[in-house]
Amino acid sequence: MQTSSDRHEYPAHWEADVVLRDGGTARIRPITAEDADRLVSFYEQVSDESKYYRFFAPYPRLSAKDVHRFTHHDFVDRVGLAATIGGEFIATVRYDRVGAYGMPASGPSDEAEVAFLVQDAHQGRGVASALLEHIAAVARERGIRRFTAEVLPANTKMIKVFTDAGYTQKRSFEDGVVRLEFDIEPTDRSLAVQRAREQRAEARSVRRLLVPGSVAVVGVGRVPGGVGRSVLDHLRTAGFTGRLYAVNRAFGEDREWIDGVPAHRSVRDIDGPVDLAVVAVPAEHVPEVVAECGEHGVQGLVVISAGYAESGPEGRERQRALVRQARAYGMRIIGPNAFGIVNTSPDVRLNASLAPEMPRPGRIGLFAQSGAIGIALLSRLHRRGGGVTGVTGVSTFVSAGNRADVSGNDVLQYWYDDPDTDVALMYLETIGNPRKFTRLARRTAAVKPLVVVQGGAPLGHAVRATRLPHATVSALLRQAGVIRVDTITELVDTGLLLARQPLPQGPRVAILGNSESLGVLTYDRCLAEGLRPQQPQDLTTAASAEDFRAALARALADDATDAVVVTAIPAVGEGAAEDAALAEALRSAAEAVPGKPVLVVHVELGGLAEALSAAASTGPAAGTGPVSGTAPHAGAVPYVGTVAGGSAAGSTSAVAEPGTAPAPPPPAVPGAASVPGRSPSGPAPYPRTAPEARHRPGAAPGLPPGPTPGPGPRPGTRLIPAYPAAERAVRALAEAVRYGQWRRDAADPGKVPEYDDIDEKGAAALIDRLLAHGQALTLGADETCELLGRYGVHVQRALAAPTPDAAAEAARALGYPVALKATAPHLRHRADLGGVRLDLADEEQLRRTYAELTELFGKPEELRPVVQAMVPRGVDTVVRAVIDPAAGAVLSFGLAGAPSQLLDDMAHRLVPVTDREATSMIRSIRTAPLLFGWRGSAPVDTLALEELLLRVSRLVDDHPEVVAITLEPVVVAPRGVSVLGAGVRLAPPPARDDLGPRTLPAY
Repeated sequence: MQTSSDRHEYPAHWEADVVLRDGGTARIRPITAEDADRLVSFYEQVSDESKYYRFFAPYPRLSAKDVHRFTHHDFVDRVGLAATIGGEFIATVRYDRVGAYGMPASGPSDEAEVAFLVQDAHQGRGVASALLEHIAAVARERGIRRFTAEVLPANTKMIKVFTDAGYTQKRSFEDGVVRLEFDIEPTDRSLAVQRAREQRAEARSVRRLLVPGSVAVVGVGRVPGGVGRSVLDHLRTAGFTGRLYAVNRAFGEDREWIDGVPAHRSVRDIDGPVDLAVVAVPAEHVPEVVAECGEHGVQGLVVISAGYAESGPEGRERQRALVRQARAYGMRIIGPNAFGIVNTSPDVRLNASLAPEMPRPGRIGLFAQSGAIGIALLSRLHRRGGGVTGVTGVSTFVSAGNRADVSGNDVLQYWYDDPDTDVALMYLETIGNPRKFTRLARRTAAVKPLVVVQGGAPLGHAVRATRLPHATVSALLRQAGVIRVDTITELVDTGLLLARQPLPQGPRVAILGNSESLGVLTYDRCLAEGLRPQQPQDLTTAASAEDFRAALARALADDATDAVVVTAIPAVGEGAAEDAALAEALRSAAEAVPGKPVLVVHVELGGLAEALSAAASTGPAAGTGPVSGTAPHAGAVPYVGTVAGGSAAGSTSAVAEPGTAPAPPPPAVPGAASVPGRSPSGPAPYPRTAPEARHRPGAAPGLPPGPTPGPGPRPGTRLIPAYPAAERAVRALAEAVRYGQWRRDAADPGKVPEYDDIDEKGAAALIDRLLAHGQALTLGADETCELLGRYGVHVQRALAAPTPDAAAEAARALGYPVALKATAPHLRHRADLGGVRLDLADEEQLRRTYAELTELFGKPEELRPVVQAMVPRGVDTVVRAVIDPAAGAVLSFGLAGAPSQLLDDMAHRLVPVTDREATSMIRSIRTAPLLFGWRGSAPVDTLALEELLLRVSRLVDDHPEVVAITLEPVVVAPRGVSVLGAGVRLAPPPARDDLGPRTLPAY
């Protein structure tokens, strides 16, 4: 238990788990008086050279005075942090606040001297870089803005830690020592360095899980059946290339093998390293297993066991303890309650999952938080018949279960530069860190497509709440380049198209085929999806394969065509030979023009669907199967790559359609590792006894080589996807078109403009003064106008009119014509109810209207009437900005009234908004034509509207204390804009974890 030391309470919020350069984890925490023995033990393991570099002289041991000094801190002027693994120190860092002459000081001095010491065995793992990020964040919190460090010239590693951090530095050399001075405020370069290190570290942490050299399955039953034994069988059948170990504490002393795999009673008994442990034991036994794995040096865990957060509060606390325990040993976890992981690389062939068959190798990465959805996704990419054909193989598959540690963000980091993954498909039930996810998604989408379907959050997923509506979150994901779809059918349909067809260069679509009605249906769907289809070309039902080839070649050669959809129905009496001929004809025409995508919509042409895959596949021919009497394996599955579900309408929710999933894996034992959604039953794999299994003669000490999976398609192979319904094909194509446009736009994202009339310092001073009166407040009309005015946003004055005489006086001050408005909440912005009267030309008309309003709606104190000068007529719009604690600052725009309130026709962008984003924002709402001269009306001044959006974005970005802004209505006239109503709310800004040091989510 940590205690307070000297002047200040122990700062528990400084504790953090971090991922190191090699993918392992460490815990960073403040050093306290209780750490004396740990510090002495740590120092004894440091080499004499490292001690010399730290103290500039031989320093074999720490004195009692040293130990006291290095463990007693006030957590303000003297702070020490330690990086720990297994509770023991592996590195330390400390700062001491100093004054102008380098002597110990207190505030207001903003300079501190910093020094590191890293155990030699852990040097080169990025420990010092992580500690520098955290000690700098602590120092900033305590008012320190600059670090100094003195380093011996020979200590090049430590000099590199400082110089590579990205801070603005000054270096000098005197008295044989290198003196470094640097500001510790984050800079663009320091953030870029930090995020590059984060990407490498988190990618390697996932790689350690997906590319292990050895795997131990803990909880392997002695008889077939049960979760642990099933996972072991799946690993063997897949042909895992590393060493396998079976672990069960109930194994007899004389048992050495189980199905040719070395058998052990404990992970500790394994003679050799273990990179990955798959844990399939009852939840109450998992802590013991984790301790054994940590002490043996296991790098990561896949916890299939259930009974954690998905089971309620007690399970949630058990899950937190699991994560804390694993991280204490430097291990990362997939799960608990996980379905498992798969890596189809021929160098790995890892199937550490409950999927009985190894997926075929391919170029698609899959991530699913739900085991059931994971099964459905693998099934749709694996099964034959009734669906989309094309690329069916996967590179890697991760089912994260409760996602207690490794999340979709981590897997995105891995996929970003994974050469084996071209397309990423993700089923997300929750987004634990939306800021980070959108940042990673934007970077990933710039190099490879990312397709996401989002379901509801089940039990077991503890994430920060967002106040943003689902539609807003979807819009923000699209802004980041995410291809956001609604169902797993659309997820797979879109992923298969993107995996092997080029991105379309625009929305122009040619349609050709031998069915006029199917062509017209495709044409209509293209219009509905916002594409620009050409009139369908009907080749008639008498069209031969050569007719199709020639027509497709002409369409692809047309400069006015960006993509081609081929529709095909079978002719009476056609068979496999005709299907193969048509597939070859389409393939040859498509290969002649490789820069444009080709899709096929077919009706009851199973033969054509298979032929389209076989025409370019390098996998086994259709019909190849396992030898009679042997278990099927991945290499025995024909490479036809179909997705189940022949319904033309497809799925309407993010739930697998009936009949699409393969046979479920063997059920689990009561209270043991159960498959999500399954009733636990069957023999217990751990720790009960059972008759001994017979060892197979001739088995190798590790693992008998399993069957080699058949190869997937070569990178760049042109496979044509075929869809059973026009709407599925066109929807996938439309998503590809929008993504292609996003890629082109992302190459030139625009800029955040500077405006000379913005008074940033004046706004900051006003905000500080206003917040001095309270923690959160809604500004009055005068303060709102003043703050917005500092950023060039001018609000039309509205003068209170509590009496008819006051109304007349206000009108004289403003000048006629005027508007009389009721501002009561139930009447505000409701011209349709009669609470707004416009174009009042004189005092007589004003007084008459005032009387009418009070007669209709009540007393003036109930109506709260105001008088406002008339502005040029135009289109009423609304502009809003809000800081969401999870997603960050969001700018929203739409037309005022019914379009935004009833139809939710709003555009959303993350702040800061660039000039190009402001332009696209205005044009992205469905009612945008009203701004551009719809039905002969005058176009309005969209340039002035864009400037208003950019100014509001700047205000919120510059001052995070501005947590909400509403401008309504904003009248956009043919020349200029007028802000008639405004509201601003101030509060202390929410904490931003995206600007601080690298950390893993806290448990």
